[in-house]
Amino acid sequence: MPNTGKLSRRQILAAAGFAGLATLTGCGGGGDDGGDTKDLAEKQHGAMKDYRAGQQFKATTALSFTLLHNNMPNYPLKPDWLFWKELTRRTGVTLKATTVPSSDYDKKRSLLIGAGDAPLLIPKTYPGQETPFVSSGSVLPVSDYVHLMPNFQDKVRRWALQPELDSLRQSDGKYYLLPGLHEKVKSGYSLSLRTDVLDRLGLALPTTWDEVYTVFRAIRAEYPDRYPFSDRWSNPPHSAGALLGYLGQAYGVRAGWSYLNTSWDRRKGEYVFTGATDAYRQMLEFLRKLVDEKLMDPESFTQTDDEATEKLLAEKSFAISANPQELVQNYRYNLRRQVKGSAIEMVPVPLGPAGPVVLGGARLENGLMISREALKGDSFVALMQFVDWLWYSDEGQRFAKWGVRDVTYTESGGRYELEDGIDLMGSDPGAPKNLQRDYGFSNGVFSYGGSWALVSSSFTPDEKKFQDAMSRRRQLPVDPAHPLQSVEQEQATLWDTPLRDHVFQNTLRFALGKRPLSEWDDYVAELKAKNMDRLIDLHNKAYARFKKENG
Repeated sequence: MPNTGKLSRRQILAAAGFAGLATLTGCGGGGDDGGDTKDLAEKQHGAMKDYRAGQQFKATTALSFTLLHNNMPNYPLKPDWLFWKELTRRTGVTLKATTVPSSDYDKKRSLLIGAGDAPLLIPKTYPGQETPFVSSGSVLPVSDYVHLMPNFQDKVRRWALQPELDSLRQSDGKYYLLPGLHEKVKSGYSLSLRTDVLDRLGLALPTTWDEVYTVFRAIRAEYPDRYPFSDRWSNPPHSAGALLGYLGQAYGVRAGWSYLNTSWDRRKGEYVFTGATDAYRQMLEFLRKLVDEKLMDPESFTQTDDEATEKLLAEKSFAISANPQELVQNYRYNLRRQVKGSAIEMVPVPLGPAGPVVLGGARLENGLMISREALKGDSFVALMQFVDWLWYSDEGQRFAKWGVRDVTYTESGGRYELEDGIDLMGSDPGAPKNLQRDYGFSNGVFSYGGSWALVSSSFTPDEKKFQDAMSRRRQLPVDPAHPLQSVEQEQATLWDTPLRDHVFQNTLRFALGKRPLSEWDDYVAELKAKNMDRLIDLHNKAYARFKKENG
């Protein structure tokens, strides 16, 4: 399940957007905002003199940098990982990790930064999560220093990521997070269905939500005592977070985990409040129909992931939200053990009124903040070069994902194979070694983003089929810039949270029928009473101001 901090990112992101500023140059000179070259002359200890994109970074003297490490329960940090040893051998840098359990990572990160005790490198930070630390000066305005990062600049230029990157800018025009960069959109979640049941009933896999409805009705008719669909990923307050995300996409609206209070209405040429739009209401009408006709288990909005999965395995339901890993490692593997002849497949996100689209801005992923304390050290330039190589170079990304060639993997013609006896996410469940747990590679702290060739190199056949279909869909444009000034941002934050909470609460009530959709106008009036119009007016004024000043 995604880090729920991603949601706070999306709430803050609307206030932080700042597109169209300085254009990044490619590798070799120039930069975003340039920084102070004179000051950097005293911070060259260990740095390479002519570091370029595609070049192996190797510190000219042994260096050590501190790092905050998000410790995952399924592959907890081990000091003897090959990752650490090989990283030092290749780069001359030793990382000293402060380990924090994944379940407590967001809170602990905030406490460490607030106390001034944060390590220099602060990864696993989703865009928007850096915003609370900007005003205190605790984290570095990294846009001032990306001229030291030729691989980062090269990817932004070649993959035309400038609009997405500029959306991270704060009111001072700078951005404070180095995000993960994707060449193409990588979709995560969709609906999975028992294909053996569909075959038995003469049903095809659905490609639209209307077809999903028809399939669910046919399953309900065959099994009147069961719900065709019982879902998961409903950690409060984000009921049905995954489902609403991909269902909302079909209506061209952000919902669930991807919800934003503000949305750009291209027809009107202005920002509107997402939770009060016709598209959001239409999405809820469809959801309500599923629940009302007993095609969807109402407990989907409150049950735990384990409870939802147990219903699928016990054949109390026949469809559930999935991502490619859960499909293979959990649903399919366990169904085959419990239900003879079972088969399950994840479909490309079913189409709705918006057509074959994916939401804009999805090519940025979690990334890292850098403590302002880093700038005080004499090896600051080397630190930025190291970050650029490990997180943004092709070779650094390959190393973080796959490990050491001919030790953990082999590669030929762009095809990667793990060495015998090594498993990765269920590729060889009986293998004695695991690439993540025993070697430290494919660790979410270091391995994300990259070229489509690299990202797709670990896809299972299921995921490749799914991602290929999704990659052909049109990405909606990134919302235009509307940077808020600091006072405006503070006010927007005060209004944003209660409005978002009201939307989430009533999304659940409308879906479950605890509130009839005939009360939609009353719901919108309640949002207005909570300063909906004032929030939207604030963003539209910011948009108009930016457009006037920048053309």
